Amino acid sequence: MAGILALPVLAIGGLIALIVFYVLFQADHDGYAGQNVPCADVLHFGGAELPESAENIGPCTEQGFQELRYVARFRMPRAEVTDWLVSTYDAVSQQGPCGSLEADLCLTEEHPDGHPDAGAGTVTVQVKYKDSETARVSFLASTE
Repeated sequence: MAGILALPVLAIGGLIALIVFYVLFQADHDGYAGQNVPCADVLHFGGAELPESAENIGPCTEQGFQELRYVARFRMPRAEVTDWLVSTYDAVSQQGPCGSLEADLCLTEEHPDGHPDAGAGTVTVQVKYKDSETARVSFLASTE
């Protein structure tokens, strides 16, 4: 009799344990919070090098588990942005306005291969001119 009464308790306990495991697994591995990674690794994954004159803005992050997404943000001299993009991606013809995005210049590169550690399927670079001297660059490299 005690065994029969214990079955519903075990079933409910098992279900709760599965839910807790799922939530913890997702939080750790599906990239909701993301984790900090070296900024050089982010740019290498996207086939690029951080410009010498650039200054990181906050931490660089990795998000995701199966499909990875790396994000870096940095400031650099406005006058050097185009040269950096051209030397990195040979992509002057792909630069252009950003449509509805709040950026002054955008570039999307498919399968960049500029660095031996490049593994991204897509790189998106968004540039916002802060003033006549400074540009803020958002660099996103993903496996998608």
